[in-house]
Amino acid sequence: MRIRTSTIEELPHLQDIERAAGRCFRDIGMDEIADDEPLTLAELGRYQRAGRAWVAVDDTDRAMAYVITDPVDGNTHIEQISVHPDSARRGVGRALIEHVAARAAADGVPALTLTTFVDVAWNAPYYAARCGFRTLTEDELTPGLWQIRHSEAGHGLDRWPRVCMRRDTF
Repeated sequence: MRIRTSTIEELPHLQDIERAAGRCFRDIGMDEIADDEPLTLAELGRYQRAGRAWVAVDDTDRAMAYVITDPVDGNTHIEQISVHPDSARRGVGRALIEHVAARAAADGVPALTLTTFVDVAWNAPYYAARCGFRTLTEDELTPGLWQIRHSEAGHGLDRWPRVCMRRDTF
């Protein structure tokens, strides 16, 4: 497995990865999440052009997973990370997180942040146990994280418990 920046040409494939990864939510009764459409090609293109979209690729250089990030209050926020189910449980997502963490640390960025579902095994429990994230209290939320959570609530994501998490990079 290799990690590289995404290309414009593969953005439709990133949408396919997100759709496939989302289907897993149907198995746990979160059909609305499973049916949610991925980011548009224009939105993904903005991440790609900004150099904030990376893919994990197989031996044929085909993307198996991707991650996109945003700068939020001086930290690197993982906006989306998706692993195709055919490549799940192989450390691909964790490798993408480690890649983002190494880049953040090299750039002097103090932490990674993300928002996620509390009760989904491959979300908050995974990030805490396997990736070194910790759940932030409401008092620890920065203005940018509050804004993200407000936006998520507006999209109906608060139907299920969600949290903000943080991992220091140094």
